[in-house]
Amino acid sequence: MIGVAMRTFGYGRCSTDDQNPLVQRRELKDRGYEIEESRFVYEIVSGGVPAMQRKEFANLVNHKLETGDRLVVAKLDRLGRNNVDVQNTVSQLLERGIKVCCLDIPVQDLTSSEGKLMLQLMASFAEFEKARNRERTMAGLADSSKKSGRPPATKTTKAVIASRAQGRSQSETARSLGISLATVKRHWNKQL
Repeated sequence: MIGVAMRTFGYGRCSTDDQNPLVQRRELKDRGYEIEESRFVYEIVSGGVPAMQRKEFANLVNHKLETGDRLVVAKLDRLGRNNVDVQNTVSQLLERGIKVCCLDIPVQDLTSSEGKLMLQLMASFAEFEKARNRERTMAGLADSSKKSGRPPATKTTKAVIASRAQGRSQSETARSLGISLATVKRHWNKQL
């Protein structure tokens, strides 16, 4: 019986619309992974959403990947942002006989013994760094001179309302104030 060649799939994820997940596909190709277009799955969703709750990732795992296949990601955080989710995702794929490779860590094959150890270390460090960032943010907020979030938009709202009152269109307002059309639209109907 002739063996079946391993199929390679790629997964890309971005958090926002202004990022391009196809850059991740190019990274895979540059590292020697030729992935057919139909086998590269990507989506725009926060890394905080557990992997199996992401529509495209869950569809890939449940309906496309088979025993003996390989899943390649450019970065570990494409699989998840917390240690537990990454570990569960990789374990689930391993149980199904799917090889998992990640390009941004020294041991790319996460299914090898070294890869499993590296995965645990990297995910733990990522979670530690996330906790440290949270601590630093909270310490900064405790300083009464700092406030969280964007500054109040009252000044922008006043300028947009004044421009509208002068009969300018939204596009004219954006040009005259030197702000984006999206910002103008957000403030266009606000009341002070």
